[in-house]
Amino acid sequence: QTQLLGVLLAAASNFLISVSLNIQKCAHLRLACETELKPYYTSKLWWCGITLLGLGEVGNVTAYGFAPIALVAPLGCVSVIGSAFISVLFLKKTMRAADILGGTLAITGTYLLVTFAPSVPQEVTARQVQNYLVSWPFLVYSILEIIIFCILLYFYKRKGVKHIVVLLMMVALLASLTVIAVKAVASMITLSAKGKMQLTYPVFYIMIILMATSCGFQVKFLNQAMHLYEVTEVVPINFVFFTTSAIISGVIFYREFQSAALLSVFMFLFGCLLSFLGVFVIARNKTEEHLQIPFIDCGHIPGQKLTGKIQPDSHSSCYGTLNNEDDSVKSQS
Repeated sequence: QTQLLGVLLAAASNFLISVSLNIQKCAHLRLACETELKPYYTSKLWWCGITLLGLGEVGNVTAYGFAPIALVAPLGCVSVIGSAFISVLFLKKTMRAADILGGTLAITGTYLLVTFAPSVPQEVTARQVQNYLVSWPFLVYSILEIIIFCILLYFYKRKGVKHIVVLLMMVALLASLTVIAVKAVASMITLSAKGKMQLTYPVFYIMIILMATSCGFQVKFLNQAMHLYEVTEVVPINFVFFTTSAIISGVIFYREFQSAALLSVFMFLFGCLLSFLGVFVIARNKTEEHLQIPFIDCGHIPGQKLTGKIQPDSHSSCYGTLNNEDDSVKSQS
């Protein structure tokens, strides 16, 4: 029952996140259509989306206290599925056959994940977290992760390599530490609320620092990837990398598959594969929405026709150029 509560909480939270993102996008589009440009933070609709996003993230964190990492992390596909279908209502997009196929694959994969997920005790105490931190599997895993991260960071900083795989690999390595810390903090808070005080242990505050630090750098590299690449590329690759790293960290740190049967492990991995495939199908060939490119109507400039326009010129230091420049302007330029 505790694990089922975590599953329902994670699914509902990810669905809430997809609703919030679509509401924010709708707010931005509405503001762009207004004659008087206003900052996005003046929109009540945008603040409504931000509030729902905060509630969804809090629900996601809480879910780690009730269900294994290997089960909560893959449920992030609910956000991708929900966003594809909710955008039809909020943003008036057309439903594609790829959305239906991808949603079906992802829902089937989610069902297999929930059915064959590891059933382990979710009440992780502060003493257990301390023991896990000094266990040799986690120490070996941490050393390997630090070495890989340093190599990727070297190529990113020194060599200027900003490939999407390099950026999202660094995000995934940081995310593995984030989910470990989030689960530890959520579990200790849950136990403390039940009367078993865990907040007096130093490891609780160490985990909070680890969670905040890894989240901060994770957001930095993810924003860099979003800036350089299309959302349709970043979302599926980041989902696959994040989910894989989260499952591996749950297996090594919390030993979630320690007593699982081979068939259960195989079906769980097959469910992950279907979820990954569903997310890629939904994101594949999805066109990006761009706001209308601004231009200046030359009808408002004396001596210019209504059909003329000043377009931004990327090869010039000026904002734009007129269609019919006279000789004096040319000579001055």
